[in-house]
Amino acid sequence: MPVDETLATYSDWLYRSALGVYLFAILLYAVEQAFARAPRKAEALVGAGAPVLVDAEPKRDVSKPERVGRMGAALTVLGALLHLASLVMRGLSAGRAPWGNMYEYMSLLCLAAVVTWIVLMAKFPIRRLGAFVLTPILVLLFLGGTVLYAESAPVQPALRSYWLVIHVSVISISSGVLLIPGVTSILYLLKDSKSDRFPKLPSADVLDRMSYRTTVLAFPLFTAGIICGAIWAEAAWGRFWGWDPKETVAFVSWVVYAAYLHARATAGWRGRGAAWINVVGFALNVFNLFFINLVTTGLHSYAGL
Repeated sequence: MPVDETLATYSDWLYRSALGVYLFAILLYAVEQAFARAPRKAEALVGAGAPVLVDAEPKRDVSKPERVGRMGAALTVLGALLHLASLVMRGLSAGRAPWGNMYEYMSLLCLAAVVTWIVLMAKFPIRRLGAFVLTPILVLLFLGGTVLYAESAPVQPALRSYWLVIHVSVISISSGVLLIPGVTSILYLLKDSKSDRFPKLPSADVLDRMSYRTTVLAFPLFTAGIICGAIWAEAAWGRFWGWDPKETVAFVSWVVYAAYLHARATAGWRGRGAAWINVVGFALNVFNLFFINLVTTGLHSYAGL
């Protein structure tokens, strides 16, 4: 079917608008991080009355930095809505699922990361980390909208399959979700150091739990995405697995994340050891996203490049 150029143009405008909104949100998060007071320790009673130290803030009026942080969170939600609308418009303009090339794949991946961050902000006291989390997402979106940008068009014949909807969406969403625990694991390693240089970061326990729970959510999706890719490969190329560079790195990433979940559940590897494994998985995720698609040659290199 012919491409609707009007909808494609609206999609591009919405994409750029989302980038601008995310940028303003990052600035507001940075203001809160810079000027808000560090969480002070308060003594709380748990269980039979044993005192422990937990992060706590006294009940008080909302400070100006906190108001700025809330504005950043509101802008993040607005940016996510604009981002989603850009994907919908792209799909309508081309009459297909809007993740048929690297530009669209990157857009969906980053949207999944932003939505994950919004959900985590509602569950954990981590809003101040917004600048750390959204900055790499913004960089990915900028690269997607410039270096990897592709005009709205029908997909190549090899991608005209219902597996495009299933496999690519699942693997993209799970990869986007896994970006968040990668960043928080890096922050955990900074926070868990013996120095007190980062008093405004959430506690190491909060960062550790957030990284673990997010990875637990994303890992089954990532597994399903790899399995769906193998099934699609058998239908398209006559084999389930061919050790293509992207397949190989995806499998190595899966092994690393499985090792992280095992390490996190093992007493001897909790803490810094498990966090380092998650950081390795994060690095492999980014490596697979860029180097494998942009530099190496393989069966997946046709994806919009």
